[in-house]
Amino acid sequence: MVEFLVENLPLALLGAGLVLMVLEAVSPGAHLIVVGVALVGAGLIGVLFPPIAGPLVMAALTLLFGAAATWIYREFDFYGGKGTAQTSDSDSLSGRTGYVTERVTNRSGEVKLEEGGFSPHYSARTADEPIPEGEEVIVLDPGGGNVLTVAPLGGLGDDEIDRALAREAASRESERGTDRATETEKSG
Repeated sequence: MVEFLVENLPLALLGAGLVLMVLEAVSPGAHLIVVGVALVGAGLIGVLFPPIAGPLVMAALTLLFGAAATWIYREFDFYGGKGTAQTSDSDSLSGRTGYVTERVTNRSGEVKLEEGGFSPHYSARTADEPIPEGEEVIVLDPGGGNVLTVAPLGGLGDDEIDRALAREAASRESERGTDRATETEKSG
């Protein structure tokens, strides 16, 4: 069994690397891509140049490709632009905007935040009316980062005071309209 594995070491490395890369594609963020690239690189060299495909050479090539993949992964930061898109703590989520991906009620729901970090999907709750899917929201309380309290972005300025002011303005406008109609009748 060991002899079979050593004889087919390049194919085993290639296969294991491809499996890890597929797993990374399915579940990004596990950092399996670096190890997968290292194994695929060493496996490909071993398959293309069988005379040098000894275990020590394969180990050295794996380390070489792993170091190169690590450097490229860190240099280009494929998941967030040098860490700028990652949140530093839960308080930094307060005031962030996003949209509802799963209807938000006072018991369940999910939102996706713009610039919400490595994984921008968060569980969310609302203190008021349920928020439908697709609605833009703002984070009112980050709640430790596990469950956010959100409110609709459009209805944010529409609290009780704003509604009372709007009713008062509407009643004044209707009084002015009534006064103008009375003046028109008197002058006509």
